[in-house]
Amino acid sequence: MNIIVLNSQRGHSRTIPVPRYWPWLLAAVLFVIPVLVGGGAYWLSYQVGKSGYTPLVTERFADQLAEQKQQVQALNRQSQEEFRAMTLKLAQAQARLMRLDALGERLVDVADIGSDEFDFNSDPGLGGPDVPGDSVSFAPPSFMDALNDMTATLERRERQLDILDDLLSDQELKKQTYLSGRPVKKGWMSSRFGRRADPFSGKIAFHRGMDFAAKMGTPIIATGSGVVTYAGPRSGYGELVQINHGGGLATRYGHAEKILVKPGDIVRTGDVIALVGNEGRSTGPHVHYEVLKNGRQINPQPYIYRARR
Repeated sequence: MNIIVLNSQRGHSRTIPVPRYWPWLLAAVLFVIPVLVGGGAYWLSYQVGKSGYTPLVTERFADQLAEQKQQVQALNRQSQEEFRAMTLKLAQAQARLMRLDALGERLVDVADIGSDEFDFNSDPGLGGPDVPGDSVSFAPPSFMDALNDMTATLERRERQLDILDDLLSDQELKKQTYLSGRPVKKGWMSSRFGRRADPFSGKIAFHRGMDFAAKMGTPIIATGSGVVTYAGPRSGYGELVQINHGGGLATRYGHAEKILVKPGDIVRTGDVIALVGNEGRSTGPHVHYEVLKNGRQINPQPYIYRARR
């Protein structure tokens, strides 16, 4: 096969011989190669797409679903446990409320306060202006409503009891915690409050209490009702008992041979709290008696000699 090329300007022609396989080569370039490329691309995409859904991938998806199912079950169990805990909390709050009501009624009777003033079956007066924008509209679950209502009721009861406690402090508790008398029924005062010659050094020193000499084992009594805040050894005091009487008053009883109370005990006037001893910085059996006002030692003499109410 030949290709004839004509020159229009000079009128000449030129013959170019063409090999016989060139038409087939041209057909291959125009038709066969595109078909092969398209077929190869389709086969490759099929293989790649097919490999994305292998049994291994399917098994992996199944494992993930099983794991998610276990997580859902765990969350369900946790929510049930939390709900049971909230139910128990609600029951405890209700029991606490009943105890507070009973205590409040008893305190009202003890304080001799009119029942109309403290009615524990009704809510105390509360109020105030409603400012727009301050409140938020939200509806919690029913059990949360119950817990919130119970908490609010407990807070109201506690406020009422705080007021009652203040009133009792001004009435009945003042009578019960009234300090008077000596810390021993049998014995004699061996040292007063104030400056004295120190029995060990002989130098002038300030004695911050009063000493009452007595026989070993003589009962030491509380000079007023209160709560024991300390019972044990203390430097200089030997075995010491300290009682808080409220209103900033406290008493100390030192050099005991044996302590008969423990911290947290409630004692009444005249209760035996310890036995006279010779422990600590002491020259003989006696009780070192102190009266403290707001944490500072004061002269016990006015309390010792005043009459019992």
